[in-house]
Amino acid sequence: MTPDPDSRKNKIIIVDDHPLVREWLSNLINQQPDLMVCGEAGTAPDGLKLIATAKPRVAIVDLSLQPDSGVELIKTIKATCPETAVLVLSMHEELFYVERALRAGAWGYIMKREATRNVLQAIRSVLEGKPYFSAEIAAMMAEKFVEGKLPATASPPDLLSDRELQVFQLLGRCRSTRQIAEEMHISFRTVQSFCTRIKAKLKLSSASELLREAVRWQDRQDKI
Repeated sequence: MTPDPDSRKNKIIIVDDHPLVREWLSNLINQQPDLMVCGEAGTAPDGLKLIATAKPRVAIVDLSLQPDSGVELIKTIKATCPETAVLVLSMHEELFYVERALRAGAWGYIMKREATRNVLQAIRSVLEGKPYFSAEIAAMMAEKFVEGKLPATASPPDLLSDRELQVFQLLGRCRSTRQIAEEMHISFRTVQSFCTRIKAKLKLSSASELLREAVRWQDRQDKI
C-alpha cells in the first residue's frame, strides 16, 4: 500500500472569524510541501473541537475573535492540548496584546500585514519549538524589557486582568451588562463584580464614567 503523502505533513488549524483571512492562509499553507491545513474555524468553541479531534502541530489564532477572547482560547489550548503550539496572527501591534498572548501560552506573534514569507517562517519556527515575533514586535520587546523603558502612564491593558480587559472592551462596544454576561458565559453578578474592580483600578467614580472611558478607549483601538 502506498503511504499517504499528507500523513507526513505538519497539520495546521486556523481559528479566525474572517473568511477571507482563512482562505488566504489555507491557500498559502497548502502550497507548501511540508504543511497542510486540516481544519478551519470562525469561533473559539469550533476551533477547540477541531483541535481536540485533529491534534494539529500548530493552531493559528486571531486575538480579535468575537464574542470570545483569543487570549482565553490560547489559555484553553495550552491547558487541554499542550502538544499544539499557538501562533497568533493579529492586526494589533501594541505590545500589551503581545504580552497577554505570551502569558496565555502563545509561541509566536505576527502581524496580518506581514509578507507571505514571514508568515511561513513563523509557522516553521514554531514547529521547531522556537518562538517567533515580527521584527517590529521584537524591537518593542527589546526596548521595554532589555533597556527597561516603561510607558509614562499606565493604560487599561497595563492595569487590568485578561478577563477584566475583555469586559472593558465589551463595554466599549456598548454591550449591556446582561449582554456581556451572555457573551462571556458568566453570571450577571460576576460582570458587575468585574466592573467594580475595573472602576477601582482605573480610579473611576461611577458606572457612567466607566462606560465613557471604555467607549473612548475602544474607539482609539478601532482607529489603529
